Amino acid sequence: MGSEATWDFIIVGGGPTGCALAVNIDRSTTRPRALLLEAGVRGDDKSLHVDGQRWNTFLNKEVNWGYKTVPQENCNGRQLDYSQGKVLGGTTAISFSVFTVGSRDEYDEWATVVGDELYKWDRMQPRFRRLETFDSTISEPKNAKYAGPKSSDHGSQGALRVGFASEWEQDVPLMLDVFEQAGLVRNPDQNSGNPIGMALVVNSAHKGRRITAADLLGAAPENLKVITESPVHRVVLDGKKAIGVECNGKQYHASKEVIVAAGALGSPKILMHSGIGPADQLEKFRISVVEHLPSVAQGLKDHFNVPLCFQRKPETNDRNAFFGDNATMDRAMAQWMKDGTGPWSRYSCQFAAGFFKSDNLLASAEFQALPPSVQDFLKRGRRYICLGLFLLNEQSSGEVRLQSSNPDDPLLFDPKFLSHPFDRRACIEILRDALQVTKHESFQKDTVAPMGVPSSESDDDLLNFWKNNLSSVWHMMGTVTMGRPGDAKAAVDSRFRVFGIENLRVADLSVVPVPLNTHPQVPACMIGMTCAEVSIKEYDLM
Repeated sequence: MGSEATWDFIIVGGGPTGCALAVNIDRSTTRPRALLLEAGVRGDDKSLHVDGQRWNTFLNKEVNWGYKTVPQENCNGRQLDYSQGKVLGGTTAISFSVFTVGSRDEYDEWATVVGDELYKWDRMQPRFRRLETFDSTISEPKNAKYAGPKSSDHGSQGALRVGFASEWEQDVPLMLDVFEQAGLVRNPDQNSGNPIGMALVVNSAHKGRRITAADLLGAAPENLKVITESPVHRVVLDGKKAIGVECNGKQYHASKEVIVAAGALGSPKILMHSGIGPADQLEKFRISVVEHLPSVAQGLKDHFNVPLCFQRKPETNDRNAFFGDNATMDRAMAQWMKDGTGPWSRYSCQFAAGFFKSDNLLASAEFQALPPSVQDFLKRGRRYICLGLFLLNEQSSGEVRLQSSNPDDPLLFDPKFLSHPFDRRACIEILRDALQVTKHESFQKDTVAPMGVPSSESDDDLLNFWKNNLSSVWHMMGTVTMGRPGDAKAAVDSRFRVFGIENLRVADLSVVPVPLNTHPQVPACMIGMTCAEVSIKEYDLM
């Protein structure tokens, strides 16, 4: 097996965490040499960045691993799409360009669980501000009332240019008004640390162009080497010390450490093929056990949703005329390729979302059966609801498993959706609350007919609607969980170090110890920034 040059740091995975981590380490004063290895393609094709096509980029097989879950017992045996980005930038390149940071309470809870103030909101928010260049412009003066972000909550010099779309579809303000008239509070800025309420979503897009984590590398320092189409099979170990990685028949060596940032589905696979993980899984496929860590590949958390579909009056939106005319779409694409403007920078580029909690859920027997500490945290709760309903704060916990000793084979993914009684009750109440909004006069006046709704509002019919229609939104986390030493559920400490192995860290969404009730691209980037801070301090790279 060939051996390549030695680097100071090797970072495995060019998703949001890996990109943020690599750039921040390499910009430290001593300029260490770092190698970033990404399994997917570089993704330079301009068509991947069309803002109005954010909802179907994942259909491009070149940039999507195309995973599926195992059949889900509580979803009538359905196998669900489990898309993951196969491209520099990771899943930020194929997901839906939502740029939300999450709740102050979640980060404070993270800090409490792991016993480290590094994760408190007051420490995380400055990283968020350094990440973004936020454009708060709303082009139409009449729509200015729908947002009111404070400059103190946002950044102006970050690598990721984010904000609101310059043009909105007709029904964006209409739906914001519907929810307000139905009695649901409007939030002027969900990225302030308090996401509760209905709000405009901040987009990872700028002037019609989708922004992904790969944009963090736009001005990458010379001491950072990025190699794509380079899947890492395993960490090279000398006893219980990481010294490099194996990739494409070569070995790359690290003088300081290896940092695995391959995501909640990729990182546990690399660890297990390196002999780090549950001994029973490793021995089943004759993989030598280096460190028995039973928590690896356990604790999978993910968000899921169902759509509520209603036929609306034609005057409420003209998108069907656009999407139903190939010639019009082709002309619009030519315009977008020329200057980034036109219909492809308008349609599907701006939407609204809300985080709400259900009083009926908090009063339910399923809620009362949760541990008191979980009840206390969830009472600060948040979930968001538009015409797509999402369950957040899920209590179901899944796992990933080896299916062979071949590192090229994906793991078996089992999120175990709806396996916890709290989640089933939450889904019933979420759907019931949403249907109440759709009965409000402000919504009904422009509604022609329901197109996809439960057959009744009985508990059974509401739950069956979820079982038959829910899908993952690809927010996987928690499979290499962070925790305190001695915590049986933890695989890494609060400084990302893998228990029992020297010079090896894992830093990505797999380490998240509490479910984050937000789109994960911002937290993933902040994890990379945090790990970089830790490494810079530990190795005196300032």
